[in-house]
Amino acid sequence: MSGSSPFKRRLVHLDLKGAPPKVSYLSEIFPLFHALGANGLLIEYEDMFPYEGHLRLLRAKHAYSPFEIKEILHLATLNNLEVIPLVQTFGHMEFVLKHEALTHLREVALFPNTLNPHEAESLALVGAMIDQIMELHPGARWLHIGCDEVYYLGEGEASRQWLQQEQNTKAKLCLSHVKAVASHVQARHPATMPLVWDDMLRDIPEDQLSASGVPQLVEPVLWDYGADLDIHGKALLMEKYRKCGFSQLWAASAFKGATGVNQALTPIEHHLRNHVQWLQVAGSGPADMLQGIVLTGWQRYDHFSVLCELLPVGIPSLAVCLQSLLHGGFAEDVKARVENFLGISSLEITDFMREGAGSFPGSDILALITQVSLHLRSSVDALLERDRYVTGWFSPFHRRRKLIHPVMIQHIQPQALSLLARWSALVGELEAALQRVFYSDTVEEWLEENVYPSLQQLQGLLQDLSEAAGPPPSLASPGLYTSQDP
Repeated sequence: MSGSSPFKRRLVHLDLKGAPPKVSYLSEIFPLFHALGANGLLIEYEDMFPYEGHLRLLRAKHAYSPFEIKEILHLATLNNLEVIPLVQTFGHMEFVLKHEALTHLREVALFPNTLNPHEAESLALVGAMIDQIMELHPGARWLHIGCDEVYYLGEGEASRQWLQQEQNTKAKLCLSHVKAVASHVQARHPATMPLVWDDMLRDIPEDQLSASGVPQLVEPVLWDYGADLDIHGKALLMEKYRKCGFSQLWAASAFKGATGVNQALTPIEHHLRNHVQWLQVAGSGPADMLQGIVLTGWQRYDHFSVLCELLPVGIPSLAVCLQSLLHGGFAEDVKARVENFLGISSLEITDFMREGAGSFPGSDILALITQVSLHLRSSVDALLERDRYVTGWFSPFHRRRKLIHPVMIQHIQPQALSLLARWSALVGELEAALQRVFYSDTVEEWLEENVYPSLQQLQGLLQDLSEAAGPPPSLASPGLYTSQDP
């Protein structure tokens, strides 16, 4: 199955802090992940994990139940996908520190993203989260403990005082917390190796990293989602990590969710280039240097940001990326394989819109979202901003005053009604498709962000037309046309 891939482990990342799929959809999509060349999953549960006891407040409204977690793990096993759970333990702690009962554990009182590493209660908190996750993932060989983008570290009051002491630095503060968390994993779950994102380690001097004891406790995941990553720089960074004593390294690419905070459609070319360059990175060092790659699929940039591309929308990109990793590139025969796996005739974005384009689970969502993203706003804007009857006879000035030449209603209203009917029917279809895959809060959020603003503009135009069709105001009404009154 591994073809000519330099990555013996290929993990699909499920970011559940936005648009978590129902288990029924995962049962449909896991066989495709396996067929495309994945052999593992990195599941970032965030607030979808069924925390118990004093951690129960962390659960989202539609959090998976313990039974559903077991079902997900069973489905993964059936499809030869090894599961690595991910729990944030330092940065990206918004889903924890947003709760009033835990605000006292913030590094900076105002911001909920970073944990205060000086509080004993902080380590107890992440230790409890880890233990509950490991209880439902018995036998997990790895646990990802996050530790990326630890913003504002060193800016809290306790940190400032600590940093005033001689030889104390932000790097030392970071390493001490990572070591404490990893040591907890090692003590309580000795068969499990912690993984960490590598961005907080990159600039720490080699001797300091070596002396910290961290390289013996964790395996770093080098992440870069760009289409123009520095291949030579990555090779040097891997060499640095190996010299520091890290026994194993991982890579992390992106198949979606890394090109725009509110991106709706996945730019496949960008992600293909990212993976081709990771293949070059892997080829630039010893064959065993990278033991796996995580294909990240971000669903939000952080806990508070909007949704980016939904999982079904990103499936063609995932297919292209996995097959490229498996076969060492994206030649014509690999492209044909991808199209065959997905049941599509072409990877061109416009072809995703055709009815029945694709046989993979969620292909109907991709087709409908493509239509909405490419044409909904533009078609409404064309009517409101470029139609001569609207701009010439029913401008904002006229609309505010409910003033229109009666004949113009016959030019504008049929168009607006036709447009509204067409889009309302399509959106109804999309809503039903989304409900099959996602929970109601996801459906509501996506439609509210991407659909309703345009439909409301059309409805507003029709409402104003209806009101303007009543008895026309006198042209001599005070304040209507006053600049040239005779």
